[in-house]
Amino acid sequence: MKKAVLTRWSEIAPAKLNLALHVRGKLPDGRHALETIFAFCTDGDRLWGEPADELSLTITGPFAAMLDDGGLNLVHRAAAGLAAEARVGRGAALTLDKRLPVASGIGGGSADAAAALRLLTSMWGIDPAFASVVAPQLGSDVPACLLSMTCRGEGAGDELALVDAGISGAAVLLVNPRVPLATGDVFAAWKGNDGGPLIDWRTGRNDLEKPAHKQVPVIGRVLDWLKRQPGAEFARMSGSGATCFALFATEDAREAAASACPAEWWHLATTLR
Repeated sequence: MKKAVLTRWSEIAPAKLNLALHVRGKLPDGRHALETIFAFCTDGDRLWGEPADELSLTITGPFAAMLDDGGLNLVHRAAAGLAAEARVGRGAALTLDKRLPVASGIGGGSADAAAALRLLTSMWGIDPAFASVVAPQLGSDVPACLLSMTCRGEGAGDELALVDAGISGAAVLLVNPRVPLATGDVFAAWKGNDGGPLIDWRTGRNDLEKPAHKQVPVIGRVLDWLKRQPGAEFARMSGSGATCFALFATEDAREAAASACPAEWWHLATTLR
């Protein structure tokens, strides 16, 4: 009996959280010098791929209308970059199920690009080292999203070291007020004050929270609401916002908070990897 040949590949694009994010200054290349702890959820967007002669991308899901499926999309750019780097003469028919809000501080586009690199590495049967070369060309968060494991990021956030933050399996609730927030605008509003190094994420901070809050004041309401929920042990904004998150003592407490979340806000009840 012949073994079935896999003709459709699938890859999760886990939501990214910054447990802490310290902006320390500027790098010689003009990017911001960061110290951060990345963590990843068990849920996120989902990418499928099938062999094809050319590269194509179809986007479905609740946030599909907010994205361009052409060559500017990070998934398309990741696929084209990997094909060029590895000199692959094949294409792929990719389908992205966009479940995470766009421009929300949880690495949606970066996670999608990283998922494309992992999926196509398997589908095309090429060395994963090619994906590691392409990832930093797509954005500072893409290397961490390619890894999708708890890690410390330095440099522009792309110099990575695995860490044990003691949060694997933790119950977490993500909440977004459905207001897109451009990363560049938030960084541009950062005042340039170095608040000191990141020693421990629980006692750390997110230096982008204040400039993000000034642009989207509802972030303060989201954070206050999360902190008031029974069983919430820790709450913070992720990345450049506007998504905030809370870690809960139990899954039951997280589920109760998810059920109570205001209807006008997007939320995701999940766990950390």
